[in-house]
Amino acid sequence: MTASQDTIERLAQVGHRVTAPRRAVLDAMSRLNSPFTIEELTSAAPAVGRATVFRTMKLLQEAEVVCRMVLEDGSVRYEVSTGGHHHHLICNECGRVDEFSDADLDALIQRNASDRRFRLASHSLELYGRCASCS
Repeated sequence: MTASQDTIERLAQVGHRVTAPRRAVLDAMSRLNSPFTIEELTSAAPAVGRATVFRTMKLLQEAEVVCRMVLEDGSVRYEVSTGGHHHHLICNECGRVDEFSDADLDALIQRNASDRRFRLASHSLELYGRCASCS
């Protein structure tokens, strides 16, 4: 499987070229099961330097191609974004990640920030527990 044309077009829309190393990272991501670590991605794209993988992941986050998740143990994983702002339900047992959106929750977060005269730039929310299969 190779990088999707949608992803390539999204990068072009936000002004980024799809170089050979970036394409190799995108292709490696498409072969990995989400969520994945930088280490797993680096192993899946051995021809690409580690620093290039990190820079590419940062660029892909900014372009909203991938999302970064901090797991309960503090480790970081990435997944291909389904688009739009969303939050995560993360199973502590099997590692399953489900996405959800909630406009009311986002409004409440914004209201709390505003009430404290805090200019919110962004936010992420991960909820940890057990999925239905593991319960």
